[in-house]
Amino acid sequence: MTEDPIICACNEVRKSDIENAIVKKGYTTTEQVNQEFYFGKACGECMEDVQDILTEVNGSL
Repeated sequence: MTEDPIICACNEVRKSDIENAIVKKGYTTTEQVNQEFYFGKACGECMEDVQDILTEVNGSL
């Protein structure tokens, strides 16, 4: 089984959830991802990880 870490503990969002949304919806910014998952509404500590996932999935656009 592959590891699927929780990226946003406040909203219990896993890395695979974020990756799937980026691919399926074509997200390119943290703001777009935030609109779906409401990151930053609580502590905001996951925002750097979300940016890293965006870069990983989309490359360095």
